[in-house]
Amino acid sequence: MERKRGKLWIVATPIGNLDDLSPRARDVLRAVALVAAEDTRHSAPLLAHAGSRARTFALHEHNERDQAERVVERLLGGDDVALVSDAGTPLVSDPGYRLVRAAREAGCEVSPVPGPCAAIAALSVAGLASDRFVFEGFLPAKAAARRERLAELVAEPRTLLFYESSHRIVEALADFVAVFGGARAAVLARELTKLFETVIAAPLADVEARVLADANQQRGEFVLVVAGAEGAAADAVLAEGRRVFTLLREELPPARAAKLAAAITGAPRKALYE
Repeated sequence: MERKRGKLWIVATPIGNLDDLSPRARDVLRAVALVAAEDTRHSAPLLAHAGSRARTFALHEHNERDQAERVVERLLGGDDVALVSDAGTPLVSDPGYRLVRAAREAGCEVSPVPGPCAAIAALSVAGLASDRFVFEGFLPAKAAARRERLAELVAEPRTLLFYESSHRIVEALADFVAVFGGARAAVLARELTKLFETVIAAPLADVEARVLADANQQRGEFVLVVAGAEGAAADAVLAEGRRVFTLLREELPPARAAKLAAAITGAPRKALYE
């Protein structure tokens, strides 16, 4: 008789306030044999808070391929395993999808334990359109690549969500103002659910000014929510992009022409290519 396989639990954990850990998440963390954590030292206080005595091991972007094999072996042996990230919902700008894929390919059950997510928490308090949105995660660290990516998004009509760190928030906001314009509506959510939580809702230029004027607003973890381009503006950018693409297409392959036209005009590269 084949031994029953274990289950891989994808467990959302608090983004700040430990009281946001759900009763179900606490029960799962107490019951599993192993917890795969992005940083075991970071997760130790949370597991202690949950009363979990499960063994922990690190699973992060640098070792996920190798550790996925180890986890699948334990699952096939009948052990339940929980995956947690440093904060929030695993796989959202965090490692884990390779593990989930490997577990599914091995025939193991994968089940979510829903809970906090910084991007969704920020969107819920932003007061910007939330019926359709795009999660972009972290932008490139280098300024040139960051501006190039923003140029590709300037005509996006859906609300945009970004993560940013304290190391780059000032430079990133300057790039947003330069590419999107200072009048674009935005919300900067900092340290959500933590003691020094702040939410600034204002045009991008005003958000940048307030962060520059207050060193405290440059500390912590950030979610930036930016309004999508409005109809007429988005249509104008796309029209200009198509005009430039048509000219470039006479000399370049379609993919290259679309990439350059998007960088020049800010029109969505995918729309131009299609």
